[in-house]
Amino acid sequence: MIDMGYFRENIERMVGYVPGEQPVDPNVVKLNTNENPYLPSPAVLAALRNIDPERLRRYPDPTAGMFRQAAADVFDVSPDEIICGNGSDELLTIATRAFAGPQGVLAYPVPTYSLYRTLAHIEDAAFVEIPFEPDWTLPRKLFQTQASLVLLCNPNAPSGTIVPVAEASRLAGKIKGLLIIDEAYVDFADGNCLSLVHKHKNVLVLRTLSKGYSLAGLRFGFAVGNRKLIAGLNKVKDSYNCDALSILLATEAIMDQQTIAENARKVCAERDRLTQRLRSRGFSIPDSQANFLLARVPSDCALTAKQLYEQLKERSVYVRYFDQAPISGCIRITVGTPQQNDILLETMQQVGIEV
Repeated sequence: MIDMGYFRENIERMVGYVPGEQPVDPNVVKLNTNENPYLPSPAVLAALRNIDPERLRRYPDPTAGMFRQAAADVFDVSPDEIICGNGSDELLTIATRAFAGPQGVLAYPVPTYSLYRTLAHIEDAAFVEIPFEPDWTLPRKLFQTQASLVLLCNPNAPSGTIVPVAEASRLAGKIKGLLIIDEAYVDFADGNCLSLVHKHKNVLVLRTLSKGYSLAGLRFGFAVGNRKLIAGLNKVKDSYNCDALSILLATEAIMDQQTIAENARKVCAERDRLTQRLRSRGFSIPDSQANFLLARVPSDCALTAKQLYEQLKERSVYVRYFDQAPISGCIRITVGTPQQNDILLETMQQVGIEV
């Protein structure tokens, strides 16, 4: 807690969001922050090499029109149904500010992306956290919420599980507030909820280029929703919230759906292989539709989840550990390349876990 007497009371009280570790050593096997292990589209790399310096002198397009038109063509929506942001995290910030605020209430199933709670604290909004059912299906109480803003990470982080489109649609039809479906990991899933933005006026679908498009360092995301929702959000965003280079490179990325599909196919194949190997040793893993696994360490293991995380880290293999119930007995593993995943498995054997 920072007590200087200058901050608003809610900021004094809150705990900030804690991102995953970003090790400085480039030689570590980094499987802790759900980055894509493959390079982005060759078109992105070519555009990066040939950037016109004139773009740096001028302000960028405040609405990222070039990207919105390209994305509209790819996803069969209208450009004025799209808003862009500095990563989907900024769009979550904008939406929380616009739809909740000090008088609003956020609701979401847990465990999920911990930034949601942080955003509620920042806006001094109330929040309701409703536990998922044991099988990771939506809790009944979520359908009864009176919250002004409902957040659904789908596929969910950190579980990787997915709520079917029909169930998400049912939720949208039941609640009175806005439903944001955060599809950060959807490029690794079998389906998506984009069709719901035309079925329900209270649905906003968030996407990011950080995961499927291998552009976590670019910080670019977008949301799709009803024109009136998008127009309102545009009133809240910063004037130039996406820089000229990110707009250019994101546009190239979104137009190359073939590379995205190929990289996703490789990630999903490795996801299945890792799941099979770890389950054979007794790890309990929900079926993942994302680029990571939530692996519960078996009770007969000589190491706890925290000890396993620490032992791997000592050997330069980074995974994620969350010291909170009900997932304190788990580690989250980003799916890497076949070589990275082999190193993970070999290192687990070195610390006494036969997989």
